[in-house]
Amino acid sequence: MRHLKSEVLSVFCVTLLVACSVGENKSQTLNQDEEVTMEMEGSIDTATFGAGCFWCVEAVFQEVEGVMSVKSGYAGGFVKNPSYKEVCTGQTGHAEVAQVVFDTTKVSFEELLEIFWKTHDPTTLNRQGNDVGTQYRSAVFYHNQDQREKAEFYKTRINESKAYPADIVTTIEKFDNYSEAEENHQDYYSNNGSQPYCTYVIQPKVEKFRKAFADKLKK
Repeated sequence: MRHLKSEVLSVFCVTLLVACSVGENKSQTLNQDEEVTMEMEGSIDTATFGAGCFWCVEAVFQEVEGVMSVKSGYAGGFVKNPSYKEVCTGQTGHAEVAQVVFDTTKVSFEELLEIFWKTHDPTTLNRQGNDVGTQYRSAVFYHNQDQREKAEFYKTRINESKAYPADIVTTIEKFDNYSEAEENHQDYYSNNGSQPYCTYVIQPKVEKFRKAFADKLKK
């Protein structure tokens, strides 16, 4: 997959730790208190991306410095709380997505957009590799007007620059009708690294991401 041109990328521009000596219960309390403080200060935000199989997208964003959590889920459809089997039919209108909670003091929405567009092929309609169907569409599900404007702006800039041989077909959709995927789909790469899909599809994608974004990896 071709990289975005440097002139386009130039416009793009936590896990919380507690002292090891603190007991487990106290650590959890401190962690929750710090997270509440961050929310009050407005430094926690959420982004939702569809870029093919959510196992791949989750695995990539879990390694980004400033990303606090990533959950696989379904968004944008018209069926309430669909199952994985239902979404796989392509008849529910949902896309497989990764919902990313991040610390804006460590990583920006623009940087997440850069990672999103650079770690999948945004020019193939309803397809990533052998995964075919509307549930695998390239999509940014915006949570507010600011995210919408930024996603539309950068999509336009990338298309104008002819960074790809074809136009980006990423849809920019309002975040709606989201539900979290079943537990067996969470942390899939971490829990199933020896499975063939992980070995032949996810692992190469993660390795390419690590090389391209070495400066954005969690320490």
